[in-house]
Amino acid sequence: MKLGLTRFPRAAYAAVAASLALCALARLAAPAHAAAPEKLAIMVGGTNKLIYLPARLAEQLGYFKAEGLDVELLSQPTGIEGENEMLAGAVQGVVGFYDHTIDLQTRGKEVKTIVVFGQVPGEVQLVGAKSADAIRSMADVRGKTLGVTGLGSSTSFLTQYLAQRAGVPSTHYTLLPVGADGSFIAAMRQGRIHAGMTTEPTVTELLKSGDAKVLVDMRNVDGTRAALGGTYPASSLYVQTTWLDAHPDEAAKLARAFVKTLRYMHAHSAEQIAAQMPTEDVGNDRALYISALQASLPMYTVDGKMPADGPQTVLKVLSSFNPAVKGRHIDLSRTFTNQFVNDVKP
Repeated sequence: MKLGLTRFPRAAYAAVAASLALCALARLAAPAHAAAPEKLAIMVGGTNKLIYLPARLAEQLGYFKAEGLDVELLSQPTGIEGENEMLAGAVQGVVGFYDHTIDLQTRGKEVKTIVVFGQVPGEVQLVGAKSADAIRSMADVRGKTLGVTGLGSSTSFLTQYLAQRAGVPSTHYTLLPVGADGSFIAAMRQGRIHAGMTTEPTVTELLKSGDAKVLVDMRNVDGTRAALGGTYPASSLYVQTTWLDAHPDEAAKLARAFVKTLRYMHAHSAEQIAAQMPTEDVGNDRALYISALQASLPMYTVDGKMPADGPQTVLKVLSSFNPAVKGRHIDLSRTFTNQFVNDVKP
């Protein structure tokens, strides 16, 4: 005997229909699965440099992941290389010096800083111990070879400005790109450069070994104002404006992660911060690293905001010698925004 549909109890039909309806409603009411976080690549002009420490520290503290971000930090020895990677679309952002946003605007490239790490450069103009008697100020660099991380880098901008302010035109000395860290130390010790600009922890290492002396110190606000005439926003996170317009949510999350990191830094000692850092960044001499970090702490902002007088100071420096900037109209409002850091809750 065949079992036709007519033999199936009507009550069962009703139960099945009700069950199907409830499942359909449940599917409609259930939230859609959140898309996997977009992988963001950020180029850092040297992940082990203390001027860029907030990038690595944010990663170590888990603040990117807490924001639902999948961030990969890549390292290049100079900011100019990171800038080129960003313009080519290989990375979404760069942790480098703010002054690149001004230089790029003269080339028709719209780039914005969205978080400021350093209210001052954190750079130090060192003079080799063998040249210290002959070079007592930037007015004495005529005929000398001055080390910078790379031509077109922020160290070259600042070196030229300091020399010009001391009355020495750029044609009266030689800029030699020597990189950073070990290559800079080697150039100084071998006498290939008479003086040079670098950051921590390289500064402390050369001072501790007696291979160099401080000529100009821009690791704090007072020293920077004396050298440059104002605060000089330097290490920062900048992105292309087109990316920013298309990814405001990711930008806001990055801003929150970095502002939380800056707040952490101002609430903890150099020893506590160093304890969070990977061994390869700290190096073999932990005491030296902590000492260098302690000397660097005054340069960091606490809130990621652009200092009020900062952009004008940077523009003044670049306009003094950079032919691409000199005499050009620069719309500083297009080079940074405090929008995202302003939205970070206390």
